[in-house]
Amino acid sequence: MDEHTSSGARSRRPATPLPARVFLAVAAAVVALLLTTACEAPGRTVTDDRAPAPASPGPSPYGVVFLGPGDCSSRGPVIREVFCRSEKAAATVLARHLGTPSSGPPCPDATDFVLHVSETGTGARSRLTTGYACMRNLEPPHPGDPGQGGGPLTVVGDCVTASRAGEVTETACADAGGRAPRYRVESAVERRDRCPDDTDLFVSLRGEKPVGCARRTTGW
Repeated sequence: MDEHTSSGARSRRPATPLPARVFLAVAAAVVALLLTTACEAPGRTVTDDRAPAPASPGPSPYGVVFLGPGDCSSRGPVIREVFCRSEKAAATVLARHLGTPSSGPPCPDATDFVLHVSETGTGARSRLTTGYACMRNLEPPHPGDPGQGGGPLTVVGDCVTASRAGEVTETACADAGGRAPRYRVESAVERRDRCPDDTDLFVSLRGEKPVGCARRTTGW
């Protein structure tokens, strides 16, 4: 019969060491639990915020960074990361930045559209959990190319129409419709005084050369 102290608590017995086989079984269970936890993927959502946003050195390991540079996305209301050789792949990521397109680094000139990206979940593995991805279609059309009249950026070679409010709207250079005068951005410079003397319109751009020097087109 067990002995009791005066306070009624049971006396302590020396601990019995676990058999070696039990110890190995417990260790194996812990390792299996860690591997299972590491394989759980976070929830990820992307919204396509397109209006009317050269291949990277190489894609990041698939799934490590959600829509990292060189990765590919599907098309649709809910855009997902897919293998670039998949039949569902529609566009590739040229660049990925934190913040918003208006406050963060500019997208490359070849960008066709911009995606606002958010990665949610306690297991989110990517450091770039919120931000935007600069996308380019895997196949034509490429609205971001110069003169095509689309894309999130105005670049050298694009055509624009100007309003009395001092705003410009990008339009396709090949579009013969409309009556508003059109201007073609011929070059980009650091300051207005560096534009050629025959410049008809100054256009705000982004990047290291934020001033576009545009000339009025003829024949429209």
